[in-house]
This record gives sequence, structure tokens and C-alpha cells, in this order.
Amino acid sequence: MGRQRKRVVTGEAAPPPRKDEKPSAFHRKEKKKKVDVGKIFINISIGLCIFSLIWFFYALYMRSSLAKRVMTLHPSPPVLDANSSSAKVSPERFWGSYRPQVYFGMKTRSPRSIVTGLMWMRQFADTDVNLRHTCEQGDRLQSYGWMMHDGLTFGVQEIRENDFTLTTEFVKRKGGDHGGDWTWRITAKQHSSAPQPPVISLMIYAAADTQGSLQAHVEENNRLASIAGFSEELGNFKITFRKPVIGELSSTKYATYNHLQTVTPGLEKLTDIVKQSLNRRFVYGPPSGEKRHYIAIDTFKPPHHQSQQKPADTRKESDFVVHQVTVQMPFQIEVLFESGSFRDRPNQLVSSTLTQELEKRKAAFDNKFEKTFGLEGKGFSQAHIRFSKAALSNMLGGMGYFHGQSVVQSAYNEYPLLYPEGALFTAVPSRSFFPRGFLWDEGFHQLLLSKWDPQVTREAIAHWVDLMNVEGWIPREQILGDEARSKVPAEFVVQRNENANPPTLFFALQELIEQLSSNPDAPSSRPTLPFLRRLYPRLKTWFEWYNTTQSGLLPNSYRWRGRDKDTNLFLNPKTLTSGLDDYPRASHPSTEERHVDLHCWMVLSSGVMSTIARLLGEPHEEYQASHRVLSDNALLNELHWSEQLHAFSDFGNHTQDVLLQKEKVYVPPGQPRHQFPVARQVRYVRRAPKLQYVNAMGYVSLFPFLLHVLTPDSPRLEHVLRDIRDPNKLWTSYGLRSLSKADPLYLKRNTEHDAPYWRGPIWININYLAVRALHHYSVTVGPYQEKAAALYEELRTNIINNVHRQYVETGYVWEQYSDSTGRGQGSHPFTGWSALTVLMMAEQY
Repeated sequence: MGRQRKRVVTGEAAPPPRKDEKPSAFHRKEKKKKVDVGKIFINISIGLCIFSLIWFFYALYMRSSLAKRVMTLHPSPPVLDANSSSAKVSPERFWGSYRPQVYFGMKTRSPRSIVTGLMWMRQFADTDVNLRHTCEQGDRLQSYGWMMHDGLTFGVQEIRENDFTLTTEFVKRKGGDHGGDWTWRITAKQHSSAPQPPVISLMIYAAADTQGSLQAHVEENNRLASIAGFSEELGNFKITFRKPVIGELSSTKYATYNHLQTVTPGLEKLTDIVKQSLNRRFVYGPPSGEKRHYIAIDTFKPPHHQSQQKPADTRKESDFVVHQVTVQMPFQIEVLFESGSFRDRPNQLVSSTLTQELEKRKAAFDNKFEKTFGLEGKGFSQAHIRFSKAALSNMLGGMGYFHGQSVVQSAYNEYPLLYPEGALFTAVPSRSFFPRGFLWDEGFHQLLLSKWDPQVTREAIAHWVDLMNVEGWIPREQILGDEARSKVPAEFVVQRNENANPPTLFFALQELIEQLSSNPDAPSSRPTLPFLRRLYPRLKTWFEWYNTTQSGLLPNSYRWRGRDKDTNLFLNPKTLTSGLDDYPRASHPSTEERHVDLHCWMVLSSGVMSTIARLLGEPHEEYQASHRVLSDNALLNELHWSEQLHAFSDFGNHTQDVLLQKEKVYVPPGQPRHQFPVARQVRYVRRAPKLQYVNAMGYVSLFPFLLHVLTPDSPRLEHVLRDIRDPNKLWTSYGLRSLSKADPLYLKRNTEHDAPYWRGPIWININYLAVRALHHYSVTVGPYQEKAAALYEELRTNIINNVHRQYVETGYVWEQYSDSTGRGQGSHPFTGWSALTVLMMAEQY
């Protein structure tokens, strides 16, 4: 039956539909549309929420993952096997003078070594306690350092106080399963100018480092006769303290004895523990002299705050035993270490047997030195040769073995993190001021050491490269262990993963490759190829890390990261990462900067990578192409040649019109001045910076020449040679100064506290590169060959004569030298790269 049609009457309201009446199609669509839009909106909202949550957790995961990368080690197999430094694998190098931060001490190449060392102090002196232990410039010793050291079996060191000299000698003997025996001989002689024979106390000690035990054996007269010990690396051993004598066969001298047996919470506390245990109640009364009270170790009571440590701060305490002998000069004392596993010992390494062994080792050292460097054949005086032996020996005696964790941080870490534990076998720049590993120093160190012992170089490079993280970054300053950290200001402890350092290890690799090429069958060269094969995966990552993280905005340009950010406090923000700290760069750091020295380091690195890849039969084309592009002089000129300066230069946002002035601190009338901040020296910029060449003439300008990037026929080489020889720019009678005398920042302080560092003084590492480069251009055909040869002879002679003269006059090799007087300055002894003088003398580049 058909439905009745609904009538619509104009002006009347439509009657409500019946319950059983369906809505019209129009209304059905309207409602459906509204419902669909709502559902879509709800679905989109839910989707966005889910996506946001996924993105949030993904971002957290990625940030966490990126944050971990800074402390994640490289995935390739380590270059060194885990036990490569052990007594079983390397017994001849297990024990050594691997504690460069103390005047005399030995340890093993193991993470928790038993350490041995020497302290001493003058008795009855006008000054209070003058205890010597760690190398300190404030001790003001006339000189100290190794006179002979072969890096392997023996060493002879002289320590000169004002009125006496201590000679410390050691000899090692192989045998058994734990690194064999060794003996120390300590000889004390007064200077002829001393009014009366000094009385001194020697304190010879052994200390465990969280593992191992030491037991003192004391005779009836309270003399510590020996220490019996045990550790995992050494097994059972015995340290015997022989009585002092006047000479090898003389009778025993009168002496008084004291000893201390206690525990230490860390090796960095040894000096403090001894100082806190000293007492004046003891009497020194030789049979033919007056009785006097002297200072000696007694009992040690930990300070209150140390005994009340929080549980979280406590470290495992370790055994510490000290033997003190107080005796008048002259005298000689021997200390004997004997390994319990040395079963077929022919005799004890003491007295005349020790003397014979020492003489044998000294003769072998002299022969090897002349065979390696040929200085007698070059006509050098015996004084020059003694100096050069001391310079080499101090670098060998400055090799340290460190173990611990770096403190690192990346942009993804809110707080610094501990890097994985690792070991480092490395030379150090200065035993007193920098007794730890520095990445760019080590490449220079190994240039010298590779001539003497390529195995040392291979091991040192391997230790450094094994500290690489997954990104390809190596922390540039290695502060491993509490003992090392105790010598470093807090602001320098944290290492940041965007910061590089010049990749000078490529110098050392280049030298090893040259040795391999010139004499592939030599026993010293044979291990190099397998060494390079194990090294190669990490080298590839290292090179790529530099090539990406330090790249500039323009193609094939480079920029050091890590410049000082607080530009208000620095006359010129420092660039510690370049190694040339306060050398003038662009006044206002920016991403537009281009650094010519880093460009040249990349030329060196790509060339060496290409050579290694070819040697190993690996694809080398990419490295070769990089080297070809980067070494192209047209590109170098386009990026870095300043027509205004007629020299190579950095580029950046720069103004020279800056100065340091006292800031103005407003003090309201009537207010006390001391309640307001002290006025600082701050930088005032008198002319706005702009993008331009920095135009600072100095070491950075020379890098295309120093690293042989310039072609021998380049007209730019003529400008470089002219600037080198100009006394108003770089030339002095003592070497090349680091910054031209004409530069506005020459010898200017960088802050009120920072004296000029790379702004005029003469540095031997760069001077070595300059002499090396002059030699290169003097033997390479080109229009400037004769000019380079003349400059080579003159500059080489000036540097050698001045470094030697300062050594004779002051007793030290120095960190840097004054460009006006030639005087040594900075830290000393600095037998890191300043010892490269030996290679200049030998003309080995």
C-alpha cells in the first residue's frame, strides 16, 4: 500500500515526523558526512599521537645511541693483542722506567703494576722539608735527565742539586716467566764547592696498585732488609736493600735507618703519605760527629677527612712500603729486584757484576748511537755528541705506560662520561709539566724514536690507534689514571669528540714505510707490513673522521673545530686543537673559516693513506684522487693565498683592530668598591670584522712549504723563502720565530693571565719541519734549489748551536726559545719534540 505524501503548508511549521518515518536522503547524507568527518578527525588525531610517540621514542633512542657513540670503541680487531705487553709475550720490555713523572722509578707494562720509586731530602738544611719525588719545576734543580738510556735494558741518569749530584742507574736481566731481575745503583757525590759533605735521606719504596701484596722484612736494628711480594703479573718476588758503601769494594758507611709500612688509597697519594708520616724525633749520631735530630718517616695516620670517606668515594687501599736510609756523602747504594721464577740465576746482579754489565751496555749504546746517527763522522765535538745522546735518552727514558679512563663528552651528552679503560705506551713532552700523552706531540716523538727502535714506534702507534672510538676519534690528550689526572687542571681533563689534533702519526708511518722500502729484509723492518695490515681498518676510519668532521663550507677546505667560544675574554680566541694554541686566527670564529695548516695536514694524510693502501693491495684510487686534488697548487692558491700579504693565510670573519682593556665596572656613589666584581681585562673591537684573509705571517703561513705541498717551481716558494730569511719577519740567529715581528699580535698577551705562546717564541718541532723542507727543496730540481740549500745550512747551524748552548748553560732542553736572546723558556726539561735537534744534527729527515 502506497504511503501518503506529506503536505507542506506555507507559513506553518512542519509536523514532526513519525517515529516509523525514515529521514530523507538529504538528511541521511548530511548526518553521515558529519559522522565521517568526525571519525577522520579522531583517526588523524590518534595517528598523530601514535606518530608523535613513535618519533619521541625514536628520538630518545637515537639520542641515547648517539650519546653512546663517543664512548664506543672501534669495532675492528685491536692492532695489539690483549697480552702483547705481558711478560710472557714481551719479557724484554716488561719492566722499564715507565714512570716519567717521577725522578726515578720503575713499573711494568701492566694495568695494575707494582711500582717502585725514589724520594730524597736534604737533612740539616736551612729550609724546611724539601722532599723530592715527582718531577717539579719548582724544585729548581740545576739539572736532571737521562745521560744514557737504550729504551730496553739499562739507563744512567744524573740529578744535580746545588751542592751534590745523584746518579741513578739500572740494569735489567732476562730470566724466568715474569720479566726477569733488575738492579738499581744510586751514587751520591758532593760538589767541590760544597762547604761540608751533605747528609741526605734516600727513601726507596714499593707500592701496589689495587692488587698484589708487600711484606716488609726488618732486621733487629730496625733496618728494612727486604720486601717479599706477590702479584698476578710478577708472581713471587723479592726486593733487597743493600747497605750504603763508599765504593764498590769499600766497607759499609755509617747510616741510620727508618721504614714505613702502611696502605695507600692511590699512587697519587704517595708523596703526601710520606710527608704526613715525617717526625723530627730521631737522632743521627755518627761515631766521629755530633748528634743531631733529623727528619724521618715514623707512623702514618690518615687525615680525619680521609678516614671519614663516604662509601662511594672509597678505593681499594694497597700496600705501601718505604725504606729510608740517612747517610753522609759520598756513598753508593744498590737495590736488587729478583723474580721468583728466575731459577737458573748465574749470580746476583750487584757490585762488580753490576759494574761489568753497566760498562757492557754503555759500550753497546755508544756503538749503536754512532751507527744510527753518525755524528762523529760528521765532525761534531764530544760535547755535542754527549748532548745528543742525552736528548735521545731522555725521550726513551720519558716513555710511559699508562692505564685508565679518559673523561669524554659529545654534543649529545649532558655530562662528561668515562671512556672505556685502556692502556697507552707513549713518549711524553715533558716529565715535569706534561707527563702524559699528547696526540700531535707523539708523531714528532716517533720521528726520532723510529730511527733508534722501530718496534717502539710500532707499539706506540698501535696503542694510540687502539684508543679510537667507533666514529674514528682519538682523544687528543690522554690523562689515564689518578696519578696522571692529579697533575692536570680540571678545565683540561674533559676531551670533546668534535676536537681534532694534527694527525702527525702519519709522519711516523711515513718513516716506517721508507725504512721498509729501503731495506725490506732487515729484521727491524719485517714486522711493518703485518703491522700496517692490522692498523689499516682503523686508519681508514681515522682519515674519514678528519675528512668529514673538520671539513669547511667550500669543497676541499678544512676548519679546526673547538676554538674558544668566549671571544670577549681573549684578544684572539685560541685554537688548542690545531696544536698552535694562541696563534692568530680569525678574530671572530665562524663556520666560514678556512685553515691552511689543516688543509696541508690532509694533503699529508691522504698521500700516506694512498701509499699504505697500495702496499697492502687495497683500493687506493680514492685516497690518490684526494691527494691529487688537495695537493693541487691552484686549489691551494684559490683557498689560501693572500695577495695583500703575499703569503698563505687562514680565511674567516676577522678584524685586526682589537685590544685588551680593563672593563668598566659601575660603582654607585656611596657603595663600597669591594662589593662589586673586580674589573677584568676584556676585548674591545674597534672595527667590525668582515670575511677576509687573516694575514698573520708566521708558522701557519709556512705549512704548504713545511709539508712539501708547494711544487719546486711554484713562484709562491720564492715568497716563502724570502719571508723565512727576513729578520723583520721570521728569521733569527736561533731559529725561526713563530710569528712575524711586524704582526700586531707579536708577543701580545692573549688574556691578562696568558703570556704569548705561539706569538714569537721559537719552537723546535716547526723548525725541524722547516729544516727538513729546506733540505727537500735543496735536493729537488727547481729554480729555488740553491737558495733553499743556502738557507738550509744557515738555519740548521743556528738551531743546533743554540739548543746545545742553552743545554750547556742551563742544564736543560727547553719547550721553546726566546726569539730575541735564544734563551730557553717554558717548561723544562722538554725532551719531547725539542729532541728532534738530534735528527737535524744527523741530517736524517
